[in-house]
Amino acid sequence: MSRTVVIAGATSASGVAVATALAEAGMRVAAVGSSAGRVEPVAALHPQITGYACDLADPDAVAGLADAVRADHGPVDGLIHLVGGWRGGKTLADQSDEDWDFLHRRVLTTLRNTTRTFDADIAASDAGRVAIVSAESAGAPTAGGANYATAKAAAETWTRAVAQGYDGGRAAAVVLVVKALVDAGMRAAQPERRFPGFTDVEVLGAAAVQLFELDAAEINGQRLRLGTSLSTDHSSETGVFA
Repeated sequence: MSRTVVIAGATSASGVAVATALAEAGMRVAAVGSSAGRVEPVAALHPQITGYACDLADPDAVAGLADAVRADHGPVDGLIHLVGGWRGGKTLADQSDEDWDFLHRRVLTTLRNTTRTFDADIAASDAGRVAIVSAESAGAPTAGGANYATAKAAAETWTRAVAQGYDGGRAAAVVLVVKALVDAGMRAAQPERRFPGFTDVEVLGAAAVQLFELDAAEINGQRLRLGTSLSTDHSSETGVFA
C-alpha cells in the first residue's frame, strides 16, 4: 500500500535523504520547506515527491498545508519532523534570549503545530508514524548547550505525549537519537575529519522507511538509537538501529 508521508524540514541534507529513501520505497512524499525556492530542488529529485512551502511555526499556515496535502494525496500516514538548528555557547551566560526564541520556534513550536494538525490522520492510518530526531545531549546537557538541550528534551516529551495518544492502536510516535548527523557535503568540506560517532543521513533515511515496517506496539513511545552507517548486518552497531 502506498503511504503519504509529510517531511517537515525537507530542504536540509537529512530531509533530502529521508525524502529520497521514502520515495524510492514507493511512498508519496510531501516535502515541506520554508520557501518554494528551497523546496523545488527536493521535489525534482523523484516523481513521488511533491514540494510545499509553509511557515510551520504558524498554525493557520500548517492547517492550509494539511488541506493541500490531503487534496493532492489523501490522508496522511506519517510525519517525519526534521526542523531544527543549533544555538549555544561556552557558558550558561552565553545562552541568549534570541537563541532560546530561535530554538523554541523551530524545534518545539513547529513540532507542536504539525503533530496536532496531522494527528487524526495518523491515528486513523493502519501504520501511522511520527518521528523526530533528537540528540544525545538532551540526556546529558551542558551549560554551554542549555538552550539546545532543553528544547530537544521538550520535543522528546511532546513526542512521548503524542505516543501515549496512540496506545493500543496501529500508530506510533518515536524519538530517533543520534550524537549528530553527517552528510557528504560535510565530509567534502572537511576531508581530514572522521566525524566519530556521527550518524550518516543515509541511515536516517533507511530508518524512516523501516519505521513503517515495525510493529507499532513495539516502538511506540520509544527512544531508538541510530547506528552510524548503513550495514547489511543490522545486529551490529553500524546497522540502522544500534
